Amino acid sequence: MKTLLLWDIDGTLIASGGAGMQAMQIGLRHALGIEGKLDDIDFAGRTDRWIVRRVFEKYSVPHTEENFAAYIDGYIAALPATLANPRARVLPGVREILTAAEARDDVAQGLLTGNLRRGAQTKLGHHGLWEFFPFGGFADDGELRNDISPHALRRAHEHAKVIFAPECVWVIGDTPHDIECARVIGARALAVATGGHSIAQLTAHRPDAVLPDLADAAAFWKIVG
Repeated sequence: MKTLLLWDIDGTLIASGGAGMQAMQIGLRHALGIEGKLDDIDFAGRTDRWIVRRVFEKYSVPHTEENFAAYIDGYIAALPATLANPRARVLPGVREILTAAEARDDVAQGLLTGNLRRGAQTKLGHHGLWEFFPFGGFADDGELRNDISPHALRRAHEHAKVIFAPECVWVIGDTPHDIECARVIGARALAVATGGHSIAQLTAHRPDAVLPDLADAAAFWKIVG
């Protein structure tokens, strides 16, 4: 194997139509009895653990493992229903690229996401994409995206039984946080403007490449090899 692709989920592989925030609000109500809005919390590029900490701070909930587990259970339970909305979709070109990557002997692909593993599986499973990713780094590994990157890389090495050269590792995501967490492991960053950041905003953070979206598979493979 030569090339490693580490994928972000929300805003890169899929658009959830606000399903994540809605499920977080439902979980807050069902698990902790709090009616509240989360619109003022920046979800983009953050980890579920980071988001929960901000939610607990906002509503003065003690940040105990018991409260965290109860809240996450409520959130995960709510996700399937919130994902069943007309705006939740796989983004253009994604399925084609993932299928082509899976068919190549010189490419491995996994996840590098701020989602907890259970949330990632629920979201991608809803769209039939989960089976493309045999390994990954998740919010279970840390509260900050930069803490997750080394875990994703380690699991890639363990899965593929090879050490990927840094110049052959690509982190693909839609936020500046994705670009930054690529740098932590010496990887290259491919930014896609399919989330909440424009091409100009992403370019300001100096990724190795930027695409407006993944609809042009040939353009993607020309970049990553």
